[in-house]
Amino acid sequence: MTQPASTLAARDSAAVVRIAAGEIRGASDGAVRRFLGVPYAAAPVGALRFALPRAPAAWSGVRDATQRGHIAPQPTLTPEETEKVLPGVGIEPLIGGNQVQGDDFLVLNVWAPENAADAPVMVFIHGGAFTGGAGAADVYDGTAFARAGVVLVTINYRLGVEGFLPIPGAPTNLGLRDQIFALAWVRDNIAAFGGNAGNVTIFGESAGAMSVANLVASPLAKGLFKRAIVQSGHGDMVRPIPIAQRLVKKLAKILKIAPTVEGFKSKSFAECVAALRKVSLPTANIDLRNPDGREPAFGLSKFLPVYGDDVLPLHPVDALKQGVGAEIELIVGTNTEEMNLYFVPSGLRKKIGSFLANFVTRKAEPKAKEILRAYGIKDKGKRPGDAFTEALTDLVFRLPARRFAAAHRGRTHVYDFSWRSARLWRNARRVPRDRTAVCVRYAEHR
Repeated sequence: MTQPASTLAARDSAAVVRIAAGEIRGASDGAVRRFLGVPYAAAPVGALRFALPRAPAAWSGVRDATQRGHIAPQPTLTPEETEKVLPGVGIEPLIGGNQVQGDDFLVLNVWAPENAADAPVMVFIHGGAFTGGAGAADVYDGTAFARAGVVLVTINYRLGVEGFLPIPGAPTNLGLRDQIFALAWVRDNIAAFGGNAGNVTIFGESAGAMSVANLVASPLAKGLFKRAIVQSGHGDMVRPIPIAQRLVKKLAKILKIAPTVEGFKSKSFAECVAALRKVSLPTANIDLRNPDGREPAFGLSKFLPVYGDDVLPLHPVDALKQGVGAEIELIVGTNTEEMNLYFVPSGLRKKIGSFLANFVTRKAEPKAKEILRAYGIKDKGKRPGDAFTEALTDLVFRLPARRFAAAHRGRTHVYDFSWRSARLWRNARRVPRDRTAVCVRYAEHR
């Protein structure tokens, strides 16, 4: 198992490189060099809060880059709260147990082969429902990539209220703008680590994958990467700006402020995170369905990127259909039993009945009854929970991922990851490998 980077750095030798803002000192074990907590943008505080990302101030001397930097302000859950949200599933590895939230969190981390020259570069964007996560989590350690000859970069970006709330008076999609700014930093600085700025692959999982899909469709990211890997994601989890502004008004009401950038600036990071927790509860009364009656996140997150601005002028799928991103080589795919993460460890898949399955699905999909029936919710000998999770896997992940792939006008590959965890899925019934016919039936409803 890879040891935490902070533990390894304490006993490794120094590695110094010069980037645009100054010199940084990382650590080397003789085969891999690590540089942690490197600022790619100025701290988004004061006048820079809810503002476009800007370059960090240059420094003199050599800046230490052997310890992880701060992570973005985000909700933290106690073990008891985690058990209520995702029973049986530990989510701490997505953040790591010894990371600290702070103001200067727009940082990235680099793992590079010793003496690398013109090496391929991969940039990973972490997930976390657009409200949590961190690029320097232990689970994202890039040592194995560097040992294989790849320069790996992981990044932090603004989350939740700070990054994915279209507040009047502030730029939209600040989280995506941070990601684009980080990619520009990679273009301008990665050669110092032995990387090839013309051979960059971006990849991400869950909300990170949704981000990657959005970057493929964004004109502002054009030319910053050559390839993209979308893991359990697609371009459908976006909202029109007017719909997302309902969330702005709801949060402003919770915070007792005007729904403007001045109003949100009057509240601290901590106060905004507390409001985020309240509005994210299942009991929060807010309608975020699109004009077609569908809720693109299916309740997984109220905070999503928006389209209709300069970052995403069009819905990502529509942009791809018009040829945006055609020059990018794309891999996109999902897990065969994706929604089991939420319903198997908790035991809900065995317990959920047809009434509840219809009720939950109908909150996001107006044709819930017909769809669940197509997945066999009324079939004799089939548990309603099995039909429900099969349908949600396709509705939330598999079908929109394939729609995204079909819309892409460039070189495209699609995968289906079917390896099953012996620990959590031992007693789960295998679903059919090919659900294309059912997907087609659902697509006809749309």
